[in-house]
Amino acid sequence: MGNWNQEAEAIMKERFGKDTILALATVEDGVPHVRSVNAYYEDGVFYVITYGISNKMRQIEKNPAVAVCGDWFTAHGIGRNLGYFGKPENHEIAEKLRKAFAEWIDNGHNDFSDENTCILSIELTDGILLSHGRRYDYAKNY
Repeated sequence: MGNWNQEAEAIMKERFGKDTILALATVEDGVPHVRSVNAYYEDGVFYVITYGISNKMRQIEKNPAVAVCGDWFTAHGIGRNLGYFGKPENHEIAEKLRKAFAEWIDNGHNDFSDENTCILSIELTDGILLSHGRRYDYAKNY
């Protein structure tokens, strides 16, 4: 976990500890690529349900450095494929994602029988959060 203070962490949970849309940027061959993703935040990490052979995952496999941007928030992070959504090791976070994304998770867009349906984690390395005229800085504790 990084060094958000308690106030900043509470704001992050309030804003992003539910289904939220983020801009996710990756880089391939020196060219940036940005797309919107549904994400869920918990303890310095954003989680996304995605397809393991998508362009974003292919780009992250080659270069895991990513950037995210949301409601008065911007950060850098490290993207990691946690693997198949349904594997036992992902059960705890998968249940949280099912709850956070309950409105649309079973609308047919996701094929949970396909082992390429995976969870992307974006572990924050640094970031800036703005709230009510205050700035909060995040830096990963290594």
